[in-house]
Amino acid sequence: MPRGKLRIYLGAAPGVGKTYAALSEARRRAGRGTDIVVGFIEAHGRQKTADLLDGLEVLPRRTISHRGSTFDELDVDALLARAPKVAVVDELAHTNVPGTRNPKRWQDIDELLDAGIDVISTVNIQHLESLNDVVEQITGVRQRETIPDEIARRADQIELCDMSPHSLRRRMSHGNIYPAEKVDAALSNYFREGNLTALRELALLWVADRVDEGLARYRGEHKIRQTWEARERVVVALTGGPEGETLIRRAARVAARSRGGQPQPSHLMAVHVVGSDGLTQIRPEALAYQKQLLAQLGGTYHQVIGDDIPTALLEFAHGVNATQIVLGSSRRRNWQYIFGPGVGATVARESGDIDVHIVTHEEVGRGRGLLPPLAGSLGRLRRFWGWVAGVLGPVVLAGLLHLPFLSGVGLPTEILLFLCLTVIAAMIGGLWPALAAALWGSFLLNVLFTPPLYRLTITEPDNIIALIIFVVVGALVAIVVDLAKRRSFQAARARAEASTLSLLAGSVLGGQEPLPALLQRIRETFGQQSVALLEQLDSSRWRCVESVGDTPCTSPDDADALVSVSDSLALALRGHMLPAADRRVLGAFATHIGIALERQQLVGDAAEARRQAAGNKIRTALLAAVSHDLRTPLTSIKASVSSLRSTDIELDEEDRSELLETIEDSTDRLNGLVGNLLDMSRLQTDTVRPKIRAVGLEEVVPAALIGLPSNSVRVDVPDHLPRVRVDSGLLERAVANVVQNAVRYNPAGKDPVRVAASALGDKVELRVADHGPGVPDDSKDRIFEAFQRLGDAPRGTGVGLGLAVAKGFTEAMDGTLVAEDTPGGGLTMVLTFASAAAEPGGSTAETGDAASGGPPANSRTPSGTDTNRVTETEDV
Repeated sequence: MPRGKLRIYLGAAPGVGKTYAALSEARRRAGRGTDIVVGFIEAHGRQKTADLLDGLEVLPRRTISHRGSTFDELDVDALLARAPKVAVVDELAHTNVPGTRNPKRWQDIDELLDAGIDVISTVNIQHLESLNDVVEQITGVRQRETIPDEIARRADQIELCDMSPHSLRRRMSHGNIYPAEKVDAALSNYFREGNLTALRELALLWVADRVDEGLARYRGEHKIRQTWEARERVVVALTGGPEGETLIRRAARVAARSRGGQPQPSHLMAVHVVGSDGLTQIRPEALAYQKQLLAQLGGTYHQVIGDDIPTALLEFAHGVNATQIVLGSSRRRNWQYIFGPGVGATVARESGDIDVHIVTHEEVGRGRGLLPPLAGSLGRLRRFWGWVAGVLGPVVLAGLLHLPFLSGVGLPTEILLFLCLTVIAAMIGGLWPALAAALWGSFLLNVLFTPPLYRLTITEPDNIIALIIFVVVGALVAIVVDLAKRRSFQAARARAEASTLSLLAGSVLGGQEPLPALLQRIRETFGQQSVALLEQLDSSRWRCVESVGDTPCTSPDDADALVSVSDSLALALRGHMLPAADRRVLGAFATHIGIALERQQLVGDAAEARRQAAGNKIRTALLAAVSHDLRTPLTSIKASVSSLRSTDIELDEEDRSELLETIEDSTDRLNGLVGNLLDMSRLQTDTVRPKIRAVGLEEVVPAALIGLPSNSVRVDVPDHLPRVRVDSGLLERAVANVVQNAVRYNPAGKDPVRVAASALGDKVELRVADHGPGVPDDSKDRIFEAFQRLGDAPRGTGVGLGLAVAKGFTEAMDGTLVAEDTPGGGLTMVLTFASAAAEPGGSTAETGDAASGGPPANSRTPSGTDTNRVTETEDV
């Protein structure tokens, strides 16, 4: 019997319409006469979803008792006995109640497929095993109900049910996904707009990758080699030359234009073809920079081996289904084209349906050079022994050949022996000792062994040719040995320089090392006795700013190596002289030190400017506060006291009570204003020193709400929440200011301000939501600045310090305070603090329901099974 086909409706989060889409497909097939049965559907009490079941055959569920509770599960045996053509089974990742046929529902579905029954099912992206840790990082909730990715990969059809985060949150706020009592908690935690956006991207990318796999499999099965432009992929060819940066930037622009935005790693690829012998004539530092630039532009680097560069490049491009190749114009000179048309022309001719871009650059036609200049790189000792072998060796060999027992050796053998000696001199001492051995040996061969003997003449043409070949072979061997040694030396030095400079750049630019540590790194790198940073005071006087090592230099005259950092600063090294190559690296150190010093100066200047600006701002605002916000309550107090003391006015008890209440209210306003001013001054002078300890929010929040009007605030702070690491006094002041601000702007007759707390991973959030006019997105940051009153807030309501103080106190406790929109209108303030349970020795509480960070738990879950499961919630 053929295996049945599986169709999966995949969603990014609960509520995107998977179950609705599955039932709609079932109704469509039933209308065509297909034998279809609904095996299991979770409508979650929503009428629109339940209405789709009308007219469909619904299989009765199997009832199972577990630990005193009753649960409904899919009746696999009844469904197999019914044997429909198609079965609809919701919630692919569901965990069955103990005692059922299989532990997981996907195993039930696998049995149905083996029986030849087609199955329509649903699943969310967070239930895929490979994405479990990613989803936990995004949402703070670990999904315990997962399915192996292979189950989803084997599906014959996967249809994505997509919905924008904004639309999904709107459906949630309208009560179309969860019950009304769980909406606020869900919107505040799992269903945040950022979470939904990230989950949506995961779902889209996962489905796109499955489509890509299917396309690659189809092309392989049908042996399709030509490029299909289903997705633009740009390959840029790198040689390690100076033109690489230009090519990478141009290729990135091509890739970005083809996708209308930033290139992705699968769309921009750079390839460097290396010969099979592993020898490449490139600058390692240039290629390293090009790799870094490529990563910054969103591309990936690849290296392939091939002696035929055009063929290797085209094979790579076809292998990744590239649509475009970017090459640089050849750097060869005109006469070098006699050796062939060049890589660019060959690739363009053989590319077939791949577009080839030949990009011009500044290095065009300047030549690549056949070989680097020959410069000895062997040590002094080897060169010495090389000269010994090249000068004395031929003499010793000639003497040995004149011994009686070697007198019968012929001229060919003698030439080979002298050639062997030349090769030995080349291997020991390099080029020049080998050339000396070849010339000196040819002279001795001519005089001592070639007829006529003991005369500098050669009569036989064969002897002339043999001697010429002898000299040429000796020279070539010497060149090869010297070149190999020099390349080995250059590679080792390049690796050392690259490692040193990368560490330097990472530490200096990242601001990770202070100046003494940098100087110590220089001393260790170059093996110096001491390193000093000198500052010039005038034309003849210098000052040592910082130094490391013994007996540092006090002036440039004392230095063995000196490099300028700036017009007035210089690095002075004492120990030994440095070669030119080392001075280049030392110059890089000096440049980075200069940048670090300049950055420190700029940071200090900027901090001082900010302090001065803040001080000016506070002084200006204080004048405004004194001129109005302080004067108003003082005027009210003065008038009320004058009225009470006046003997000309007769006041009844009600009037006296009203005046006393005015005095009390004005005094409270003054007290709050002065308190906020003092708190802000403490924050500005950095004198707030919180005493951090584990505190329960259920202890602090009620104390912060004392004095607020009754029924103005609704509190939802569960007792089981993890404790937070805060200063209880500062937290109380911060919460009080935020809640008072919310109550002030919450309209009368609307729902009261809601104060709710929830756990999210290793964090705990306290959300204060009002239903007032809200704040525009471009003003959400400004409301936390001191002396800010947005909108038409009347004078006398405060000087705008409450939120600034709350944010300052919150950040002093390593927390955060941000503003978000309240679904349905209004503003929500979110205070986030570290959970004390996340500290070493603590135990993090499980968070899985709507009130503690995740979607509501499935009410059908029995005791002893997963309680952190996500209920499928579908609607349109």
